[in-house]
Amino acid sequence: MANAASGMAVHDDCKLKFMELKTKRTHDSSFSRSRRSKSKYAIYDFEFLTKHNAPKSRIFFIAWSPDTAKVRSKMIYASSKDRFKRELDGIQIELQATDPAEMVLDVFKTRAN
Repeated sequence: MANAASGMAVHDDCKLKFMELKTKRTHDSSFSRSRRSKSKYAIYDFEFLTKHNAPKSRIFFIAWSPDTAKVRSKMIYASSKDRFKRELDGIQIELQATDPAEMVLDVFKTRAN
């Protein structure tokens, strides 16, 4: 596990899953509705077609911290975010969201282009 000086550590399993995602060996959509009330990080490999119909992808780092999350949780996640991102080399776009409307398909399309 990576150094936890900021309050959170990046587990080795997380790094392994990220490397698999980068090499397109796995896809996991585990951002369930039941866990949306807690702060969390997510990685999303957004695949899309350019305006010239060329396939492309962008790896998003999503920092989810809903207004309903506990203040302590928000503080821990905010202070740990940069260290977490450094551990996962290859993130292309960061998206901070506090409401599900900030993570709709159009947001990803706009940010990816």
